[in-house]
Amino acid sequence: MPLCDEFCREEFNSEGKLVRFDLRFPDNYNFGYDVVDRIADMTPEKTALVWCNEKGEEHIFNFRELSRLSNQAANALRGRGIGKGDRVLLVLKKRYEYWYITPALHKLGAVVVPVSYMLQEKDLIYRINKIGVKVAIIVNDEEIVTRFNDIRKECPTLQEIETIGENSIGFYNLNSAIPKASDQLERVPTSAYDLMIIYFTSGTTDYPKAVGHNHIYSLAHIPTAKYWQRVEDGGLHLTVADTGWGKASWGKIYGQWLGGAAVMVFDFEIFAPRRLIDVMNHYHVTTFCAPPTVYRYMVKRRMYAIPNLKHASSAGEYLAPEISSLFRKTMGIPIAEGYGQTETTLTIANIDDSMMKAGSMGRAVPLFDVRIQKEDGSFAEDGEVGEIVILVRPGQFGLFDGYIEDQNKLDNPVQDGIYHTCDMAWRDKDGFFWFKGRRDDVIKTGGFRVGPVEIESVLIRHPAVQECSVIGIADSLRGQAIKANVVLTAGYSSSPELKKELIQFSNSQLATYMHIRYLDFVDELPKTFNGKIRKHAGS
Repeated sequence: MPLCDEFCREEFNSEGKLVRFDLRFPDNYNFGYDVVDRIADMTPEKTALVWCNEKGEEHIFNFRELSRLSNQAANALRGRGIGKGDRVLLVLKKRYEYWYITPALHKLGAVVVPVSYMLQEKDLIYRINKIGVKVAIIVNDEEIVTRFNDIRKECPTLQEIETIGENSIGFYNLNSAIPKASDQLERVPTSAYDLMIIYFTSGTTDYPKAVGHNHIYSLAHIPTAKYWQRVEDGGLHLTVADTGWGKASWGKIYGQWLGGAAVMVFDFEIFAPRRLIDVMNHYHVTTFCAPPTVYRYMVKRRMYAIPNLKHASSAGEYLAPEISSLFRKTMGIPIAEGYGQTETTLTIANIDDSMMKAGSMGRAVPLFDVRIQKEDGSFAEDGEVGEIVILVRPGQFGLFDGYIEDQNKLDNPVQDGIYHTCDMAWRDKDGFFWFKGRRDDVIKTGGFRVGPVEIESVLIRHPAVQECSVIGIADSLRGQAIKANVVLTAGYSSSPELKKELIQFSNSQLATYMHIRYLDFVDELPKTFNGKIRKHAGS
């Protein structure tokens, strides 16, 4: 029996549909002790992590090894002055050390702050100073090391920088210290409600906000892994994500280990669909989760079979039904879409095999009371478009503790007991939610409100379109006109003829008020650090 069953209560109706989900845990719950160490005690030889990289290197860890290494890492870090409440920045890419350094920091009661390795100097300075980071643990990569050398004087709270990998001049090498540290660790007193992890939002329209989650956050990802990703006890799960993204917490550690699955990590620099599939087949990956961009590449570039794969899931942005249909035709399994934010865990998802609608985000996960709210504050009827909101219950789990070091109460997304997502959608009579777009992405043209995804889902069907982003631009006649930015599939070249063809292709399938008026070819679409398209960057 996977450990997750000890931490939750479930209720199903006569049709087998999950209708209630609650968490139960001790007041001092801590993922490092109560999950990693507990599994190591029960099944020490059970595989926890399978890691490989583009160079052919491989490391496979069982839970006994990760428990021991996390104790050693905790002792090594404590020896450097890291303790309860200290904020520790992690820039570890997809290095396997992440999977024992993170539990080590949890055990110490320190606060983990994962960030992307793509952050530049100004981005790092902002984040470090915003929340008072004490220590940074970074990959010994020349560019990353240079950045941190350059910013040290501008970050007064940053006391120390440590590296993993080969020794780096001027930095303390953690890889050398961990093997020398004791593997015995007396439990540090922590509370389930202590701050455990901080993620920064994408920051598409404002400076990124620091999102804080307590230790219960790890348990709130049980539905993520058990019902949506369908991880299996003894299976192998792969989520495509860098450890600096919130998606890593969704798919690369917490819910997966609680659900009894091992985590597969393929450490690559440049995404290559065929190489990824080779890795999945070599290690017999059973469940897979990736953003829509990855599925688009896999489908458009004619992927081949993954015989051991039993379930696929996707989140992060809109997944065109055509891509899901092609994947299902090739693989024989659907892509289960899901929805959530940095501030939440899985909120809406396709979690029932018996009922799944392509193109829909799915139905509300019972951990949350999800509604559609109209502009006048009333809740929408079925079929009416509005904002996705969560009615916050007393003792709500899976929702963030608040924005860290942010005194602006107007920015608080929880108002009068309602959490506002700023995402627009509608719900059908069966309770399925259908995404329309960000509230600030909705295009108002000629008196109509147009969700970009409605147009993008048509345009992406053309074989020449690898990726696309639809936005509204100023127009004296319509208020806004609709413009599409297009990245071409390999083998196609930009030309006036192709531009005309794409516009005609789309407009012939769209209502008049949704017609594309302008189209540009671009080499790439600007994205946030977690892979979402930034609609208005460079538009």
